[in-house]
Amino acid sequence: MKAPISWLAEHADLPADLTPRALGDALLRIGLEIDGIESGADALQGPIVVGRVESFVDEPQKNGKTIRWCQVNVGESEPRGIVCGAHNFAEGDLVVVSLPGAVLPGDFAISARKTYGHVSDGMICSVRELGIGEDHDGILVLPADSARPGDDPLRLLGLRDAVLDVEVTTDRGYCLSIRGLAREAAAALGVAFHDVTADLPAVDGAAYDVRIDDPAGCDRFSARAVTGLDPAAPTPEWMAARLRQCGLRSISLAVDVTNYVMLETGQPLHAFDRDKLRGPIGVRRALPGEKLTTLDDVSRDLAPDDLVVTDDSGAIALGGVMGGATTEIGDATTNIVFEAAHWQPASIARTVRRHRLPSEAARRFERGVDPQIAGVALARCVDLLVQHGGARDAGGYTVVGTPAAPPRIALAVTRPETVAGMPIPRDDVVANLRAVGCTVEAGDTLLQVDPPSWRPDLLIPADLVEEVVRLAGYDRLPSVLPAAPAGDGLTGRQKFNRSVARSLADAGCVEVLSFPFVAPSLRSALGDDEPAARLANPLSEDEPELRRSILPALLTTVLRNLGRGQRDLALFETGLVFLPREQAARAPVPGIDGPPTSEQLAALDAALPEQPRHLAAVLCGEIERRGWWGPPRPADWSDAVELARVVARTARVQLTVRAAEHAPWHPGRCAELLVEGTPVGYAGELHPRVVAELGLPERTCALELDLDAVPVPQAAAAPEVHTLPPVLLDVALVVANDVPAAEVADTLRAAAGPLLESLRLFDVYADDKLGADVRSLAFALRFRAKDRTLTVEEATTARDAAVDAAAHAHGARLRS
Repeated sequence: MKAPISWLAEHADLPADLTPRALGDALLRIGLEIDGIESGADALQGPIVVGRVESFVDEPQKNGKTIRWCQVNVGESEPRGIVCGAHNFAEGDLVVVSLPGAVLPGDFAISARKTYGHVSDGMICSVRELGIGEDHDGILVLPADSARPGDDPLRLLGLRDAVLDVEVTTDRGYCLSIRGLAREAAAALGVAFHDVTADLPAVDGAAYDVRIDDPAGCDRFSARAVTGLDPAAPTPEWMAARLRQCGLRSISLAVDVTNYVMLETGQPLHAFDRDKLRGPIGVRRALPGEKLTTLDDVSRDLAPDDLVVTDDSGAIALGGVMGGATTEIGDATTNIVFEAAHWQPASIARTVRRHRLPSEAARRFERGVDPQIAGVALARCVDLLVQHGGARDAGGYTVVGTPAAPPRIALAVTRPETVAGMPIPRDDVVANLRAVGCTVEAGDTLLQVDPPSWRPDLLIPADLVEEVVRLAGYDRLPSVLPAAPAGDGLTGRQKFNRSVARSLADAGCVEVLSFPFVAPSLRSALGDDEPAARLANPLSEDEPELRRSILPALLTTVLRNLGRGQRDLALFETGLVFLPREQAARAPVPGIDGPPTSEQLAALDAALPEQPRHLAAVLCGEIERRGWWGPPRPADWSDAVELARVVARTARVQLTVRAAEHAPWHPGRCAELLVEGTPVGYAGELHPRVVAELGLPERTCALELDLDAVPVPQAAAAPEVHTLPPVLLDVALVVANDVPAAEVADTLRAAAGPLLESLRLFDVYADDKLGADVRSLAFALRFRAKDRTLTVEEATTARDAAVDAAAHAHGARLRS
């Protein structure tokens, strides 16, 4: 909201020595957001004066244009010759002239230059060239007798006036008006406020016949009418200047008056051409299949939730948003019906978003408009058109509907200072509430407060506390950090999750963080067709679901990095996934009169999806770079499995790896990961179809496991230091290709007995000499006795027992 300070001063007794910066600081102290303080003259430099066109000659040019060679009096002894391409002025008109040395917006420097056979000694300016509008069809003609040649046109146009640019938050819709901002300025500075007033006629329903069929959507509709308006009557320059300062362009007197009064009072108004109306005005919801062509010449398909203004012909306006073309004010309009209604904010907000049709009126209605200001706003419109447009008051004043009164709120006198943490005397509490417009019945310990009609956001005692504290001054609030309560620190699970992330980072991976939203098409590409939790109001319509797996978003991150030239990647992420419960009950809505009960909390939890924490990693490109030490090594499925082993070592658990088939992994290069016999995830190479469909590098590998299914490690025991020597033996077993190495290792470990200290697979070998469909698995075995020096014979006996067990369980034979 842009507000000229001179306009604010008409409604608040601002001190004469108050600077624009000081006013902005005062409003900032009570909680308003000031984007800036500007002046229309800031972008204008050098000699810019009022000129009078003494004479001109129209000169046709070879290019088909006709220019005017003008003699312009700029307050000097001789007129200046200026070339102008516009034709919307006459001899004797006052215009704005930029003389050589002036600089206009956009660093447009003015100089004397030869053009069209003349030396143009300056430039006659349009609205756009002065930076105060977009109209470039002709030059700006000033009102007759408003100034003399050589005068300062910027002061006449209001461009010397400082303008506050206020960012109005959604809960302070009343500040989208001069009236509201002036009240805030008066409260911030402790000066008198003068409200907008007008004489109101008696309500007789004679202005126009109105009915409301949907009082929930529109609880008040007021109307006044004028006749005999002069359609050619110009908008007064002072009014046009204020509209420009507030960011609106002048259109016509009737339209400008409604915009001016809207800015002044905060009440949006709409003007209907009375001669185009057919029968009574009504308010209802749109009918199925109903259409409306709005003022922007767009035919819109209305929804049953849209509020519309109607006559006997059907919908004639989209209530609270934009008028319709059939009753639009035109160049020949002489009779007007003005509407000032009070619309339901939520309904207006939905309509704006549904039709993508923001407007100044809707911006105010969806934040809340004072339902009691409509009469004053209509009276101001009628008075201004009578005064400046030759119109006559048609008589009558129609008001239909009665808005609900704001609820009375009981406020303890001591509550504001308790919340603020600083003393706020009782008299200051009462004074601050009255400064924002509240009516207060002051008791000794309890205040009965009636909020003003323009503050629909004041509903509970906490709202009143905020008003008292902000007027007391946010800058006065004590800056004291509360003492942190004693706690137990991180839980074991939290410590484990952080340890896993550190371990993977130590292993060379980079942690990333992505949104938990996913596109159904991406899930489907990865082979996940299970139902997912769907968002009611997603940030993006392309990603309406909550993830069931971290891989989709992680692969999207991989693709983004690949697109930026990063080919060798090892990324991981930990985060929650969302698994819908079968036949989950609808979540209850707890009340606000107290904290939720344990039963309500349990019901809320039961309605939510299960949310285990997963870990996922993706590897592509070279895992080991080329160097003096040798050729590069690309990442393969074994590297993904090794990352799972890193997690297992961090958890101090034994990881079992066995072949499996699971989307989106390659059927022949997928490993199922088990901890204590429980599956916790999968690792391996992604399926070639997935790689091709997503555009990933060949043989991209991935890991995903359920971190919550991995037990939290217990306190590590100190390693046992042995002083007795070990016996090191190797054994190579030939087994069928479909026999998992992990199962062979488990059999050896179990059969070797307590003397076996460790067992490690160090070689896998296949050759035609071994036979078809078989391979050799070589294991290193370390034997040691804790109480004596172990003999080779004892270790060999234990090894042979292990080999016999492998032969019996897996058909293994010693490799010769």
